[in-house]
Amino acid sequence: MSAQEIKEFRELCERAGLAATHQRQVIYEVLKNMHGHPSPEEVYARVKRRIPSISLATVYKNLHLFIESGVFREVSLHHGSLRVEINHKPHHHLVCTSCKSISDIDAEALGLATQYGKLPGGFLAQRFAVDVLGLCADCQKKAD
Repeated sequence: MSAQEIKEFRELCERAGLAATHQRQVIYEVLKNMHGHPSPEEVYARVKRRIPSISLATVYKNLHLFIESGVFREVSLHHGSLRVEINHKPHHHLVCTSCKSISDIDAEALGLATQYGKLPGGFLAQRFAVDVLGLCADCQKKAD
């Protein structure tokens, strides 16, 4: 990380109320450089290359802290395993039911209007997350 990126990381941690530790910095940097929606195990495998003594439990704990503080988001609460994303722009997900890959799709591409605020029954909408379930292009090719 450059000096500017380290400064930004420390400011981000300060705003989130987190201590800017070396382990968190490495986890953050790894996540920022990963594409898609990595699982904690995928993050752990990359972080372990830089910090061989780190445990999977430490990675999980810090991912949860990052999610709780709003630094990162959890993709969905019902995919079976934790998936993390860094994309804060409004979007939805294409979920392959075969290989379990998750891809982002812009809300406009689905033609969905989103209305934040009060919904019927007094429900307060804070974020919209639509999962489109199906087969990715690679899995369709395998099925042919």
